[in-house]
Amino acid sequence: MPYPPPSFEARICPPDALAERLAAVPRPLVFTNGCFDILHRGHVTYLAQARALGNSLVVALNSDASVRQLGKGDDRPLNPLKDRLAVMAALECVTLVTWFDEDTPLARILDARPDVLVKGGDWPLDQIVGASEVLGWGGEVHSIPFAHSRSTTALLEKIRQR
Repeated sequence: MPYPPPSFEARICPPDALAERLAAVPRPLVFTNGCFDILHRGHVTYLAQARALGNSLVVALNSDASVRQLGKGDDRPLNPLKDRLAVMAALECVTLVTWFDEDTPLARILDARPDVLVKGGDWPLDQIVGASEVLGWGGEVHSIPFAHSRSTTALLEKIRQR
């Protein structure tokens, strides 16, 4: 007996369909982005806090090539984009998940026109990509402080020391 694909896979949205898909989601819309290579407690706490700032949450993931351009190491990402998209889409707080190949998510931010733009606490507000655009159309920008002191890079360092 064949089993149907998980329903969460419908939350994965190609970049060229983002604007159309977002027309059907409730506002205010929250947008965030990142690699989310190995999902950990810090990530899921951050994502839940971001979603609480609006009625919908869009997450844009760095493509594999985009992650490599960040200089996180030759072996990153550990999980390929398709796997990271599926894991992100499975989270209850995520409305849609998409991706970007560029160095920054600015094109996806402009496509989404979020009401709220969010990044993690290591990002000062004036350095968040898309902040001036979101503020310019009357939106908000937040830098959510880290909780639980977790990072994929630190986790990998710990694994490699063993």
